[in-house]
Amino acid sequence: MSAETNLSTRPILRVLTDNWWLLLLRGICAVIFGLLTFIWPGLSLLTLVLLFGIYVLLDGFLSLVAAVLGRHKSTPLWWLIVAGLVSVAAGIVTFMYPQVTALVLVIFIGVWALVRGLFEIAGAMMLRKEIRNEWLLIAAGLLSVIFGLAILFNPGAGALALVWLIGAYVMLLGFAMIWLALRLRKHHETSS
Repeated sequence: MSAETNLSTRPILRVLTDNWWLLLLRGICAVIFGLLTFIWPGLSLLTLVLLFGIYVLLDGFLSLVAAVLGRHKSTPLWWLIVAGLVSVAAGIVTFMYPQVTALVLVIFIGVWALVRGLFEIAGAMMLRKEIRNEWLLIAAGLLSVIFGLAILFNPGAGALALVWLIGAYVMLLGFAMIWLALRLRKHHETSS
């Protein structure tokens, strides 16, 4: 069976391979945000809020672009739209209230990661019907859920530890997205 035939019978995989570069951009944004948290460990709360706001706005925007570009009657991308809207809403709220306290920011980030993770798992489960061995997608969603729960159960963690935890989480998520994007690009090139 040719690669073209495989992709024509797997609509979600087709959409993802055609738009692999959007996932790559999301991954790069995540890695940059994570690196900035390690490069500037003495971030002020306001700087962290602004970096977080920029990151989630970019991530949400790129998710929505991926959903629009991947629009097809046989491709249910509602989970990507919802995840994108959650990220955009998180970015907007972050910029509307930059003077939030550390505890509110921690809870806000925890809820965002938890909701995002649940939608990532839902999307990964749908994609698993079309492509084998995509455990990394589910792992990224579980990482988001675990991260969100860890923050929500211990919001009083030290500021520096919190910044590093956020940076490590986002970098791992970014590397997973970059890895998947490169795999999707390979599928795209073999089907062209």
